[in-house]
Amino acid sequence: MRISPIAILLILLFTGFSSCGPQPKEKNDTSSDLAKDSITAKTSDTPNSPKDNRQIASAAEIMSRPEVPVLCYHRVRQSRPNDTYSVNEAAFKAQMQMLSDSGYHTISPDQLYNYLAFGDTLPGKPVLLTFDDNRIEHFDICAPVLESHGQKGTFFIMTITMGKKNYMSREQIKALSDRGHTIGCHSWDHHDARKYTTEDWQKQSVEPQQKLEEIIGKPVEYWAYPFGSNNHGAAAELAKYYKLSFILADKRDPELPLQMVRRLMVPYNWTAERMLRGMKATFKH
Repeated sequence: MRISPIAILLILLFTGFSSCGPQPKEKNDTSSDLAKDSITAKTSDTPNSPKDNRQIASAAEIMSRPEVPVLCYHRVRQSRPNDTYSVNEAAFKAQMQMLSDSGYHTISPDQLYNYLAFGDTLPGKPVLLTFDDNRIEHFDICAPVLESHGQKGTFFIMTITMGKKNYMSREQIKALSDRGHTIGCHSWDHHDARKYTTEDWQKQSVEPQQKLEEIIGKPVEYWAYPFGSNNHGAAAELAKYYKLSFILADKRDPELPLQMVRRLMVPYNWTAERMLRGMKATFKH
């Protein structure tokens, strides 16, 4: 049977169009090696879902899981009375010693995500330690103190500050990542996420995320809201880019709980004992 030139042309055009179009971007498999439960199969809930064929839990299931303690620090220096965002160095060291002596195990955001999304097992007495704003003392003081106890932290970077006085450089951020700490995003310049326009999301979330990924050579999949300020609209937008987003001690969004993970900001005047009591009271099991 002889095929006409027109038919050949139509076949070529059809096969060419059917193979065109953008290919899906591959994400690294961030599933943990912890014990798995029997949840299975679906990865379409969020763009950052691990490609491990497991079903992400429903929002109701996630809300029903016991909350994991998450502590938030900003400045670690000699604090002044009523300086809400500062904890002095001696108090910080005592608090980390208290966590260690009390049998707490620091976890990563990856572990927390896998626990919330899939019900993975966590170590006994888990706690997540987070640090906002990219302060130089996070590199000079906090990370060495954590490492002396075998602990790891999560450092949320406000990228406009990189390389400026009293803030970490790109090289220091990369070094923290190389030492096993997690790097997350805290926006470009700390504007309230509830007020972002379409252009703001690109400038405040997408571009800082890409910049940090270039610096550390790893995916940046976690976000901390500037000021802790959040709402459903911001959470829905962040779900496009991040596995988890962290608020402060406000109520979670029952529809998007992965984008509103609660944290306790440690006050300037808390002793180690008071910190432990406050943590237990805030995150009741």
